[in-house]
Amino acid sequence: MSPILGLQLLLVAGGAIGVAAIARRRGWPAPLLLVAAGLLVSPLVPPVPLQPELVLFVFLPPLLYSAAFDSSYLRLRDVRRAVTLLSVGLVLFTTAVVGWVVHLLLPDLHLALAFALGAIIAPPDAVAAVAVGRRLGLPRRSLTILIGESLFNDATALTAYRVAIGAAVGGTVSLLDSIGQFLFAAVGGVAIGLALAFAFAWLFRHTRDSLVENTLMLLIPFAAYLAAESVHASGVIAVVIVGLYLGNSMHLRGFGTRLVSGAVWKVTDFFLEAIVFALIGLQLVTVIRGITGYSPWEVAGYAAAVLGVTIVSRFVWVFATYLLKLLSKGDSQPTVPQTVILGWAGMRGVVSLAAAFAIPPEVPERDRAMLLFLTFTTVIGTLLIQGMTFPSLIRRLGVSSEQEQYEDRLAEAAAQQAALEAGLAELERLVAEEGEPDEIQKQVIDQLREKSWRRSLTAWERLGGGTGPGGAETPSALYRRLRRDMLQAERRLFVRLRDERRLDDEVLRKVMAELDFEEAILER
Repeated sequence: MSPILGLQLLLVAGGAIGVAAIARRRGWPAPLLLVAAGLLVSPLVPPVPLQPELVLFVFLPPLLYSAAFDSSYLRLRDVRRAVTLLSVGLVLFTTAVVGWVVHLLLPDLHLALAFALGAIIAPPDAVAAVAVGRRLGLPRRSLTILIGESLFNDATALTAYRVAIGAAVGGTVSLLDSIGQFLFAAVGGVAIGLALAFAFAWLFRHTRDSLVENTLMLLIPFAAYLAAESVHASGVIAVVIVGLYLGNSMHLRGFGTRLVSGAVWKVTDFFLEAIVFALIGLQLVTVIRGITGYSPWEVAGYAAAVLGVTIVSRFVWVFATYLLKLLSKGDSQPTVPQTVILGWAGMRGVVSLAAAFAIPPEVPERDRAMLLFLTFTTVIGTLLIQGMTFPSLIRRLGVSSEQEQYEDRLAEAAAQQAALEAGLAELERLVAEEGEPDEIQKQVIDQLREKSWRRSLTAWERLGGGTGPGGAETPSALYRRLRRDMLQAERRLFVRLRDERRLDDEVLRKVMAELDFEEAILER
């Protein structure tokens, strides 16, 4: 990497973090604001190249791993049919429909390249949709389907893309060969993912060091992706399988590993997603400059047609599968509003752009520029049109997770009550084994009982919305507020003692960590 490119990426990262910080403060969807900012800035700054290798080998693996690691394997298993229909069926359907339409619009374009474009823009990126859906309380099932689709659809699309590009560059490819490549990529990705998952799980069982385990986790997505891609299997599937397996067994790790892991991956996601969405908008000038030999009205018409077909094809597939579900039994039936939202959540992302930039130089430059332009306009169009209207659509259709949230609070309160009883029973057993406690031991035992009861009562208070009769402050809320104020006073004293050289910095960091852990518990 040249120093100039490194400086460009550093400036992009700094600017993207600043824009994302503004979005978080205002409560706006950060991906959409980053894309809009990139579009506005693109004509004013030198071109920032979007290198396919950077996206596919540096950005994509950790983002996929983090999403899989944070997902629920059990919930994904419950919606596996819907996820398969979207991540495999819809991707292939979109590839075929878009490829056919592009071939009609541009008959001089090689048919395989038309289908390559269909594969490029077929997989949606659910980052923006999930961010908005979580903020507005989209039902858990809908969110799980969107997340599951985004985890696996890249594998289908990239495999179809390779087949199409191979046919365009190297000649014809039979249907049997295409199916064989697809199956090998899928099965190989699963096998490599499971093998690495078992290996790392065994390693973690013998490590028991939170710092080492989390450092290894930063390497896992790259190891899985490179291992699978090196044998032409699906790196995407391998990363997802490893993430799902290790995330599902995270309860076996120590508490330190879980605390550090949550912070590490939140920072990683925030940093990478900010850069990725900023880079999308910054490609405006690069993409437009490559278009030659067409009038502005022609390219605008082609872009609008491809964008429209991409959006409509998702609606057609989603509602066709919805009607099939109504005629079948077994899986829980989605509502019409939920189906509409699922159909509208088709925002494309940086993987599509990276695939377009990765089109080999053997493809004629004029065709390559057109494919890149149509990919860019589809990505931007879906992000801005669907992304901007997605929140209002959710509100207008009245889709919410209020009942799920109430059921979650009820289940949590019941579980906390059961855990309280189990913990107190163990405490009483230990007290009985150790004999009659002295006065100091009695005080410790009473404190343990009181803490258990307070945690259980907090869960029941949340069930009522966190307020008492008439909107009054509940006892646990009062306790948290007063204790937080006390913690601030304690911190100020420790800092003053440090400044007066009556306390060493190392001691200050230790006591601050203790206070921080206590405040984290209060915040929970």
